[in-house]
Amino acid sequence: MPSYFTAELFDFLKRLKRNNNRDWFLRHKDEYDRQVRLPALRFIADFAGPLFEISPYLVSDPRSSRGSLFRIYRDTRFSHDKRPYKTHLAMRFSHAGRDVHSPGFYLHFEPGGCFAAAGLWHPEPPVLLRVRTAIVARAAEWRKVHGLLNWDDANKLSRPPRGFAPDHEFVADLKLKDLGTSVDFSDPQVCSPRFMQVFAGACRTMAPLARFLSGALGLKFRSCSGRRPSAR
Repeated sequence: MPSYFTAELFDFLKRLKRNNNRDWFLRHKDEYDRQVRLPALRFIADFAGPLFEISPYLVSDPRSSRGSLFRIYRDTRFSHDKRPYKTHLAMRFSHAGRDVHSPGFYLHFEPGGCFAAAGLWHPEPPVLLRVRTAIVARAAEWRKVHGLLNWDDANKLSRPPRGFAPDHEFVADLKLKDLGTSVDFSDPQVCSPRFMQVFAGACRTMAPLARFLSGALGLKFRSCSGRRPSAR
């Protein structure tokens, strides 16, 4: 089985970081398409099968725009940093019709910093309240998955959130503003012919947390019948 990604992916991202300007990128646009964008779209298309086995309610969308692949272009409208391009490659596998902040899977490629993740990053207060309420209401279920949490907990409340008992078993989790888990990959792993299986395995490891968070938000994660869910 051929590799989806090669060392040229990381070489391009390194050079883009050194030359983050429109003129350089336009001169190397064909290289970006050949070494970065098109391999990523092929990977996304082929991941639809393994993803369906994990959750038929998550989408692996290989469209070149508005699909699973993030744009390379940065939104600089409200940023002091006006560099026009991202220097990493990212993909999302979210619930149909939901943005990246739904509790699906995320894949990030950056030289020396590749990882997969699942969870909720900077959720809005109403979303966070629903998750905290679910943790308390379904404590036995949360007890089985909270050990997967491994994101940096620096972004957390100093006190228990209002309305939640300060002596609750999971008060440390209730203080969190971000809840998620991640699995790191080396650059050679990403370039391996086995990376599809490696990534799918990471998603299966993270799936119990994604399933709990999905349920807390009223989103389906597993199909009881095993049939492909309706698009409606």
